[in-house]
Amino acid sequence: AGNPMTYAMSVDAILSVEDGQEVKAGDVIARIPREGAKTKDITGGLPRVAELFEARRPKDHAIIAEIDGYVRYGRDYKNKRRISIEPVDETMEPVEYMVPKGKHIPVAEGDFIQKGEYIMDGNPAPHDILAVMGVEALANYMVDEVQDVYRLQGVKINDKHIEVIVRQMLQKWEIQDSGETTLLKGEHVDKVEFDAANEKARAKGVREAKGEPILLGITKASLQTRSFISAASFQETTRVLTEASVQGKKDKLVGLKENVIVGRLIPAGTGGATMQSRKIAQERDNVVIEARRKEAEAAAALAAPEEGMSESDIVGQDVFGSDLVDTPESRE
Repeated sequence: AGNPMTYAMSVDAILSVEDGQEVKAGDVIARIPREGAKTKDITGGLPRVAELFEARRPKDHAIIAEIDGYVRYGRDYKNKRRISIEPVDETMEPVEYMVPKGKHIPVAEGDFIQKGEYIMDGNPAPHDILAVMGVEALANYMVDEVQDVYRLQGVKINDKHIEVIVRQMLQKWEIQDSGETTLLKGEHVDKVEFDAANEKARAKGVREAKGEPILLGITKASLQTRSFISAASFQETTRVLTEASVQGKKDKLVGLKENVIVGRLIPAGTGGATMQSRKIAQERDNVVIEARRKEAEAAAALAAPEEGMSESDIVGQDVFGSDLVDTPESRE
């Protein structure tokens, strides 16, 4: 006789075999019902879309493995089941998880699982996917989940629309180590600012800052945008404008909303081309203005009397002296 196999069942599992009945490999011994869709229209799926875009942690969210390794069941603690993952690399520490009893666990004792696989069924928290799997895995997950809701209703949406929203949700980085930059540990900054600060540090040959991307819900991301005009047009107008005035912020009108609000063309399409032309023209104007300024300074320096000369010397000078060519003969 072989070793007995144990299968952990959830509370609502429906057994298909009797106690003591002989079963063969491949026989169905139990069925675990999955909760079906309560409503068939799009409104049933919209709360799921809102949950994803607001980056909320789902209730009873799935637990995902943080490392590659083998599953080991430990001693139960009260109403929770202890599961640990023994890493293949012996230098790493095993990771332990506490799973509520009655929840379906899709892994068995001794199974080898990879980083990112589910230890407990459910919808995973987006923050966990970001921490374990990285930005690309989170972006793919968000796009797939939102598309699933709309696909059920036969609504076709191009991925790029969801990707633009996800990019805005992932625009901030949290500083882990400030290095020798002006950034502070724990501060949330735009990826552009983070890269610019590290570029300066690299040029100076000093220690760079370290950080990791964080996920913000669309409401929070809108309020934390660099443009105070854009943030004020959304929510908490008084607070946003007060903070902007106290800090002396400048809005460079980079995005779409702020340009619409002040009555300018948006920096996209024909508006983008116009803005680019204006930028090039401004750069050329600056070059011309700088050249003229230097010419004016040079002319002023020539016109000004030389230092050390008295007024009588200046009066006694030949009026046409400045037009004479300085030749070797004249020097003699």
